[in-house]
Amino acid sequence: MDFSGQYELQSQENMEQFMEVLGVPDDMIEKFKDLKRVTKIVQNGDDFIVAIQTGDQVLVNNFTLGQETHVQTPAGDKIKAIMNLEGENKLVVKAKDFTSVAEFDGDLLTNTITFSDVVYKQISKRVEDPDAEEDRL
Repeated sequence: MDFSGQYELQSQENMEQFMEVLGVPDDMIEKFKDLKRVTKIVQNGDDFIVAIQTGDQVLVNNFTLGQETHVQTPAGDKIKAIMNLEGENKLVVKAKDFTSVAEFDGDLLTNTITFSDVVYKQISKRVEDPDAEEDRL
């Protein structure tokens, strides 16, 4: 399965508590609540670039399936993580106290992120990517 695409956040559960546990300041949490969030995934074989744009902020992380890498959290911390493919439609990122399960089902992306004991769920829908043609060149 090719996971490449652009996904726009449709709904989320438990965002504020999750961001608090990550150490994101309250003023930033308030700002994030109402901002449009788009996740762009570019896959080339086992290599992935995941870019999350919230308002004018962009967080970009690179992964290679099965290899440990350093990723940046929304709070700006760098942590070691590893991404694996589970089944045909799930990308699972695991770190010391953090797990992210991104499940792809048609045009929907459901991302369930657990940090400490807090679970944050995001549901996004695939949208037309204006740069898609350029990315494939």
